[in-house]
Amino acid sequence: MEPSEGSIPPTTESAGQSPSDSTRMDGFAPRHLGPTEDDVREMCKEVRAGSLDELVAETVPAAIRTASPLDLPPAASEHELLAEARALSLKNKVFRSYIGMGYADCITPPVVLRNVVENPGWYTAYTPYQAEISQGRLEALLNFQTMVMDLTALDVAGASLLDEGTAAAEAMIMLHGLDEREGASTFFVSELCHPQTIEIVRGRAEPRSIQVVVGDHASFKFQPDGKVFGALVQYPTTDGTAIDYRSFCERAHGAGAKVAMACDLLSLAVLTPPGELGADIALGNSQRFGVPLGYGGPHAAFFATRKEYTRRMPGRLIGVSQDAQGRTAFRMALQTREQHIRREKATSNICTAQVLLAVVASMYAVYHGPKGIRRIAERVAQMASALSRALGKLGLRVKAGSIFDTVRVDGSAEEVRGWISTAESREINLRPLSTTAVTVTLDETTSPADLDALLGVFGKAKAELGPLDLPEPLRRKSAYLTHAVFNEHHSETEMLRYIRRLEAKDLSLTHSMIPLGSCTMKLNATAEMMPITWPEWNRLHPFAPTNQAEGYQAMFRQLETMLAAITGFPGVSLQPNAGSQGEYAGLLVIRKYQANRGQGHRDVCLIPSSAHGTNPASAVMAGYEVVVVKCDDNGNVDEADLAARAAEHKDQLAALMITYPSTHGVFEEGVKRICDVIHQHGGQVYMDGANMNAQVGLTRPAEIGADVVHINLHKTFCIPHGGGGPGMGPICVAAHLQEFLPGHPVVKTGGKSAIEAISAAPWGSSSILLISWAYMRMMGGDGLTQATKLAILNANYVAEKLQAHFPVVYRGQRGRVAHECILDLRQLKKTAGIEAEDVAKRLMDYGFHAPTMSFPIAGTLMIEPTESESRAELDRFCEAMIAIRKEIAEIESGGQPKDDNVLKNAPHTAEVVTADEWKRPYPRQRAAYPLPWLRRNKYWPPVGRLNNVMGDRQFVCACPPIESYT
Repeated sequence: MEPSEGSIPPTTESAGQSPSDSTRMDGFAPRHLGPTEDDVREMCKEVRAGSLDELVAETVPAAIRTASPLDLPPAASEHELLAEARALSLKNKVFRSYIGMGYADCITPPVVLRNVVENPGWYTAYTPYQAEISQGRLEALLNFQTMVMDLTALDVAGASLLDEGTAAAEAMIMLHGLDEREGASTFFVSELCHPQTIEIVRGRAEPRSIQVVVGDHASFKFQPDGKVFGALVQYPTTDGTAIDYRSFCERAHGAGAKVAMACDLLSLAVLTPPGELGADIALGNSQRFGVPLGYGGPHAAFFATRKEYTRRMPGRLIGVSQDAQGRTAFRMALQTREQHIRREKATSNICTAQVLLAVVASMYAVYHGPKGIRRIAERVAQMASALSRALGKLGLRVKAGSIFDTVRVDGSAEEVRGWISTAESREINLRPLSTTAVTVTLDETTSPADLDALLGVFGKAKAELGPLDLPEPLRRKSAYLTHAVFNEHHSETEMLRYIRRLEAKDLSLTHSMIPLGSCTMKLNATAEMMPITWPEWNRLHPFAPTNQAEGYQAMFRQLETMLAAITGFPGVSLQPNAGSQGEYAGLLVIRKYQANRGQGHRDVCLIPSSAHGTNPASAVMAGYEVVVVKCDDNGNVDEADLAARAAEHKDQLAALMITYPSTHGVFEEGVKRICDVIHQHGGQVYMDGANMNAQVGLTRPAEIGADVVHINLHKTFCIPHGGGGPGMGPICVAAHLQEFLPGHPVVKTGGKSAIEAISAAPWGSSSILLISWAYMRMMGGDGLTQATKLAILNANYVAEKLQAHFPVVYRGQRGRVAHECILDLRQLKKTAGIEAEDVAKRLMDYGFHAPTMSFPIAGTLMIEPTESESRAELDRFCEAMIAIRKEIAEIESGGQPKDDNVLKNAPHTAEVVTADEWKRPYPRQRAAYPLPWLRRNKYWPPVGRLNNVMGDRQFVCACPPIESYT
């Protein structure tokens, strides 16, 4: 088969020919890429393509193929990369940071570090949509929720948000939605909140027409006009004072307003919790529960509220249900109300949760238990009290009042400059609160020697530990962490066994491929992961002076340069710490650009009906009116309808959001025409980069016609999903949008036209940017391009092998799919009573995670094999799918009943298969070992199919009594 007319010659040599430097067999690329050269030749024959390049030419429209190869540095080997990472790390200066502001150094228990953070069994798992094979993560997240509920004394908690600043913004939006009074549009924020939180809240409020008033909580008057719907306070305050907010909450409630309280989670072990003070929402960062600073992240934010507001909470909740055998089992509760399913009616665009970090925080609580957590908190508070007394004896002005971990010292401007300068000369970072005040925030790692060193900055004094400086009304008296799980695993032996027990319940990439369409579950190489746990990278405070983070700054510059080369855009912001935040940031950049050129009235955002659900949610958050554009029978954007909608709204058109390749797994031929239409009507094109895995090295968003793109680094560029997070969503923009990229109020970034901060830290979850940087450095331009080609080959190979059994819904003009394909199962409901969910559950018996279910079309499965899966693994998956189709055929022929068969009863647990009684119309062997290779390596689902209806009707989001496990 000849290449299509007009196709651009390949820019790199195909597999099967002489490999380039970046794909040499002693390099990294062959370790990442699954198919060998021999495999590629055979797979091309299977898909009826003369070569890999011919297949790519038939897949990617010639009009968008780039003429220039990726201009990236030569690929480094794993050994070279680690040496480079080490050299860069040594440019960072790890000072003792007492900056605080929601971030504190801590100690990750080694048993947790080795067996969770550094364990691919935990970090390569997917979001727990398939609950039956996610029970370990779900239990750990339920522990996290229970921990947060206990410490905050509130009724319900979520399974983590992104960071404290964005959690505060989510609280504001939630409270605004709860208040049904006309004209209630004012939100009060205490001036004693952290500055990054104040800016994020302000930035989120403006597009939603919410007025933010920042001031003194003590003197703020709630007027009877009902305009103030909510308030945000900090506990303890940014300068360290623990304030009794009972009267403030009473005043707010008396005026019909509700109160959100940003808290230090560790402080709640000794301070009266927010729920007992009258708060309606408690939020904050769980970072100091064993998660390293990481120059800003990733860290899991917590969010708790009262029971009556459960369905209005942002993010995910884990709930308790039962499986088909009546055993206690966990699941993501209220799954159908997740924000991205509510689309433009969503009140939040949150999609990613910081699952891996929430797991670490929960394990920290399990390991230490209530006594250990209290002991750590009391020690921190005693140290702070001792420091405060010693400074007072030096005659310094120390702020009076109850303190937990932060001491404020006031002085003249000259004194403050002197203290900061002296501290830095001794490798100590203080926080300059103002020109006439500093704060010192202590943490779990602070020792008596550290106190002596700190006091040496201010004069000569000796700290003596004494009683806590907490008034009786603010001393916590209620119990917490009373559940057995927090009281049984305090030896390392027991903790190790508990972690391993949970890990064994989950299916991850350590078991088999995870063929999820639109989620790109590829190899997360060990060499990419190693540097993130080095102290030179993970012990830097996000607000440390940038001259102490020269290694990070160099890595950022390299990563930005590589992303710019890949996308074709000169402007890059690494700040958005999730794909959803990248969407939001990109739209705000467009909004600011339009306003800056006198077109601020443009408020219409066109979104195809096939788009990811976070797209319309992000557009609404950014202040846009969403207008849906139809898709044609082939799944493509209906160009006629797009043109009509663009013309109809030509005076208000701000942007188009489009995913490319499309959500249905095809390179749409008319994408350039689509972009031209938007530009002709005064709009900008935002490209959702969720499917960048099919673009890298073959085409560029800038050359296609987009103006801004966000990139899911946790998809295309190898940051592990970690069971549902962390993620990163940087944005790349055209030159005319560059000046509007996000700034930050603490570490000054961005220009004078920058939009407000998107994330609490200036470079988002900085430490995991190392993973994508390492991946790109080891692959090089040729390796990254080859990865894209093999992603396309693998998807077409799977589509070809399964076509006769499960029809592929959409293909491009030349019969090819992009990097993913959609299998049509809709007819099976009519012929056999079988739905996509039944196939998903039966795949568990074969040791596989299901593909993406019923998205973007109900009753389908979307498969993305990724380039890092070998031909042998693809064959194994296809063999399982074909075997399942034969099982369905047996139902269709009447050989098995429609309501009691091997699919409807799946998954089959070991307990069910080995039970004394077996009354099912198929043998046990078929249930457990439907294919021979399962006998060599069988993953047993720990629970049977869950009762989702029960889980939603009898919602429980905390650890159930221990008796329910037996």
